[in-house]
Amino acid sequence: MTLLHGLAILLLCQSAGEALVRLLHLPLPSPVLGLLLLMAALAWPRLRAPAGQAADALLQHLSLLFVPVGVGVMTHLALLSQHGLRMALALLLSTWLGLAVTGWVLDALLPAEPAPAP
Repeated sequence: MTLLHGLAILLLCQSAGEALVRLLHLPLPSPVLGLLLLMAALAWPRLRAPAGQAADALLQHLSLLFVPVGVGVMTHLALLSQHGLRMALALLLSTWLGLAVTGWVLDALLPAEPAPAP
């Protein structure tokens, strides 16, 4: 029963994010807001255990979640052959940019190490 409670928590957070984005016309994706709501909900230990059990169950079957994406790619092979090189370049550049920004943020947030004594 805890698994069902956890799935209900996950779906309620996602639905609440969707509702808030639509009602308040917020300029961010509803799953992102739902994830922020889930992070806030996980502050209560009573919600943490069921949500963790549901997350573990979903992670065990994560590979099944990629099947629809694979089917979608296969149905649009013409677009992929037409724009594939540009998509690969955009993916590569955005990955490098994300890594660089992450490094800069980490460097800014970590305390400086003291200089070694001579």
